[in-house]
Amino acid sequence: MAGCRGSLCCCCRWCCCCGERETRTPEELTILGETQEEEDEILPRKDYESLDYDRCINDPYLEVLETMDNKKGRRYEAVKWMVVFAIGVCTGLVGLFVDFFVRLFTQLKFGVVQSSVEECSQKGCLALSLLELLGFNLTFVFLASLLVLIEPVAAGSGIPEVKCYLNGVKVPGIVRLRTLLCKVLGVLFSVAGGLFVGKEGPMIHSGSVVGAGLPQFQSISLRKIQFNFPYFRSDRDKRDFVSAGAAAGVAAAFGAPIGGTLFSLEEGSSFWNQGLNHTPRITLGVPYLLFCSMSATFTLNFFRSGIQFGSWGSFQLPGLLNFGEFKCSDSDKKCHLWTAMDLGFFVVMGVIGGLLGATFNCLNKRLAKYRMRNVHPKPKLVRVLESLLVSLVTTVVVFVASMVLGECRQMSSSSQIGNDSFQLQVTEDVNSSIKTFFCPNDTYNDMATLFFNPQESAILQLFHQDGTFSPVTLALFFILYFLLACWTYGVSVPSGLFVPSLLCGAAFGRLVANVLKSYIGLGHIYSGTFALIGAAAFLGGVVRMTISLTVILIESTNEITYGLPIMVTLMVAKWTGDFFNKGIYDIHVGLRGVPLLEWETEVEMDKLRASDIMEPNLTYVYPHTRIQSLVSILRTTVHHAFPVVTENRGNEKEFMKGNQLISNNIKFKKSSILTRAGEQRKRSQSMKSYPSSELRNMCDEHIASEEQAEKEDLLQQMLERRYTPYPNLYPDQSPSEDWTMEERFRPLTFHGLILRSQLVTLLVRGVCYSESQSSASQPRLSYAEMAEDYPRYPDIHDLDLTLLNPRMIVDVTPYMNPSPFTVSPNTHVSQVFNLFRTMGLRHLPVVNAVGEIVGIVTRHNLTSEFLQARLRQHYQTI
Repeated sequence: MAGCRGSLCCCCRWCCCCGERETRTPEELTILGETQEEEDEILPRKDYESLDYDRCINDPYLEVLETMDNKKGRRYEAVKWMVVFAIGVCTGLVGLFVDFFVRLFTQLKFGVVQSSVEECSQKGCLALSLLELLGFNLTFVFLASLLVLIEPVAAGSGIPEVKCYLNGVKVPGIVRLRTLLCKVLGVLFSVAGGLFVGKEGPMIHSGSVVGAGLPQFQSISLRKIQFNFPYFRSDRDKRDFVSAGAAAGVAAAFGAPIGGTLFSLEEGSSFWNQGLNHTPRITLGVPYLLFCSMSATFTLNFFRSGIQFGSWGSFQLPGLLNFGEFKCSDSDKKCHLWTAMDLGFFVVMGVIGGLLGATFNCLNKRLAKYRMRNVHPKPKLVRVLESLLVSLVTTVVVFVASMVLGECRQMSSSSQIGNDSFQLQVTEDVNSSIKTFFCPNDTYNDMATLFFNPQESAILQLFHQDGTFSPVTLALFFILYFLLACWTYGVSVPSGLFVPSLLCGAAFGRLVANVLKSYIGLGHIYSGTFALIGAAAFLGGVVRMTISLTVILIESTNEITYGLPIMVTLMVAKWTGDFFNKGIYDIHVGLRGVPLLEWETEVEMDKLRASDIMEPNLTYVYPHTRIQSLVSILRTTVHHAFPVVTENRGNEKEFMKGNQLISNNIKFKKSSILTRAGEQRKRSQSMKSYPSSELRNMCDEHIASEEQAEKEDLLQQMLERRYTPYPNLYPDQSPSEDWTMEERFRPLTFHGLILRSQLVTLLVRGVCYSESQSSASQPRLSYAEMAEDYPRYPDIHDLDLTLLNPRMIVDVTPYMNPSPFTVSPNTHVSQVFNLFRTMGLRHLPVVNAVGEIVGIVTRHNLTSEFLQARLRQHYQTI
């Protein structure tokens, strides 16, 4: 570079595009970043953008395909299987880490507090016990809140963000290594801090981060760790591995590999319709997802069984949450897990669960809106104070309710059931978790047993405790837990919702069983079954999942006969809840303003066509464009893809009628023409009347031979056009202020799409040629070089482009996608939506019958809110 100080150079390891230093106009200086006089040119950038799931079949990719043979294909397949296995193993180890330290911190806290309560109940110093419990809980919650301040995306369960990512939306920071660390450590402290949150939801997010980062073999947080791993360098591959990581997270959390696979398909994948008229279709494949889930379950089960039982390889603890075996006592001959008559009660419980879930979601939505208006705009310390306030209130309520509202209940003597070591272990856990605060011998405090235990132990109590719980205790516990869990979900700590919902619903189901037994006289019912159905009903009413949740609960209970009642309950709960509002995850997605696409559009939307919803005001580039024009486009727009077009000057007279342009059968309004004319005027000012598509000498040659070409027959012209698909633009016909409206708005022949990231890469690496050269002299980049900066390409606003010669030309044709999916302007919205949704597109050009681009459809044009607004406009114009 030192040798080029006297000239203007754009140097890289392939080329050096140099030109003599010259005086630049103020517009050129502003565009190239040397001055910042016109700040209004740089527009604000969107927070959310789509993922590039569609393959870009350009020249670098075709070169890779040319070198691909069966041997390389098998090697690629083997690498993918190994990466999927590694994702499952790492997710299982993350689950093991979380479970170990949560148990350690919880046992430490409850051990100290329980001994203090037993001692102070006789000495009258319970206030000291409450202060000790507050000290533990506030410390843990404070640490969890600090971790969320480091990485705000780590707050919550992470399932809404993962769902958005798998839907095709790039949520900033969601799959970063720093997010994983803050999520894992934060959920340790939030669960150990006594908040009514679970660790299962964050496990799904953690698995997704592992799935996104592990195949890349690099991290933004650890920039020095770099491996030359050329595989999986695209959003397409990354999104598939995120799907596998989410499935592994569910499998590790619940010990449900099949349920994890179905969860990834039902909640995340854009390639699976919940309707029965479509079959599952994802790029990664169901076998990969299932193998990844099995790997996570195997890893977690292997280590947990060895650590807790000391028997390595016994595989007795499949997941972080296990419901144990549901089995009637041998002494009770009248007991049945469930009967046909119980299905009626299950349906009613499903309706009530849907109503309770809708109420929960409504209250939580109002709280979330309040936080967004009054808490989030304030300094970050306010979020920490809110978390501490929730912890303080929760701790006081738990302590006071356990000491004051609990009843002493008789212990059951026939609790030892089952012969296998796992069932004995579950029974021992149930018996050992009984709390006898303020109760005489052979009795236990039912409220303290539910509140002064980890949530998993409380669920096992409700599922398997043969002793009864007072209906009053169950009702009070349900109300308190319902309100506090609703308040807690959304505070600035990592928090899951599965376990709190299961515990709250289990209390509801156990309450129903007690009422049926005590007041109606149905002595044959099994209380554990009703507790399980109540848990399913409430959880289904909150999250609105059906297929995957059914399989997860069946795998967690190891009881296939529960399939029918669980499925019926979940379906009824979903139908009931959907009548009032959406699921909790969809609500939070909507509050964040993420452009999430539903599974299908409403029927009335077919009154609209692609021309009604497309964006007609295009920002486009020419096949051969000057650096000056490219930089201007990139700096003054927020678009992530640009159509590559040429102006169809030869046939423009066929489409000019009066003051409007009729192209094909689409009649454009005068406002659209004026907007396009304004864009042309802005383009002409940045180009300064220089040609933007070809060299001056090449254009002159074309002008000289034009008269001779006109004399040739039509067939000869068509044959020649096959080899010159990108006609030149004449320098004397560049946009000028003297043009009429029709001259400004010329038909644009569509040739392909070029991404913003590709244009920035070409500028950074100096891919250009001068007017004295031909486009063949432009350096060529390989596929690996184009993807080298993935996933974070340089930002045009952060680049120093002062060494670029603005008059150099970039040939974008080798790097554009020449064959993207396109639709006709007359295509109905349902067809546009299905194509966009099922193929995972990011941009969908609208091209008429003669090959002219008339608009473009993006994700924002297909959201429910946008379609509803356009439908209202359609009704107004009728």
